[in-house]
Amino acid sequence: DKTQLMPVAMTSRFKLKDILLGTGVAVLVLNGLAVLAGGIISTVVPTWLIRLIAGAAFLFFAVTTLKGDDDEEENVKDRKIKFAPLSVFCTFFVAELGDKTQLTAITFGANEGLSSAVVVWLACSLGLFAADILGMLVGYLLKSKTPDGLLNTLAFVIFSIFGAFTLHQGLNMMNARVCPIPVWPVWIAAAVIFTALCVWIYIKRKKENKCDI
Repeated sequence: DKTQLMPVAMTSRFKLKDILLGTGVAVLVLNGLAVLAGGIISTVVPTWLIRLIAGAAFLFFAVTTLKGDDDEEENVKDRKIKFAPLSVFCTFFVAELGDKTQLTAITFGANEGLSSAVVVWLACSLGLFAADILGMLVGYLLKSKTPDGLLNTLAFVIFSIFGAFTLHQGLNMMNARVCPIPVWPVWIAAAVIFTALCVWIYIKRKKENKCDI
């Protein structure tokens, strides 16, 4: 993902301490804003609706992860970076603003509420920073990305699990607080649709890769 490609690109232009400082501050600020926004949302939107939206969002993130971000990756590779560490901060901040990683933090913030805002903020920041450090290590030691598809596959699995679990929570809450609904049939139908969509995207991407070759 471009979250990792940026530090990899920066390794050829900046010192490690400048990248760590700029990226670390940007991660804390971005996730702080995202979790705060999510926490505010949780105070005005019904919990069951937040669970349903969060579940759908996680599944959407899984699908987009499976689909990949080839165009964005090419743009990141070609991006010119000239200053440090403020330049690192600005570049990372602008590139990640409104990106899937920040939308994920907003989703977690809304799902957990303001009472858990600090924990969610620290956890999201730690996760994103760990991914960036991995990208930097790859940039310094291997001068290439991690094994093709490894991180995308891991992210897809994580998002899918969170999505399925959160969606099931939302359906149970809706069944208890709003109106009786067949929870398991609806959940299974959503799972079948999600699986079919993932298979279609996977097959489509395989065909596109063959055409490129």
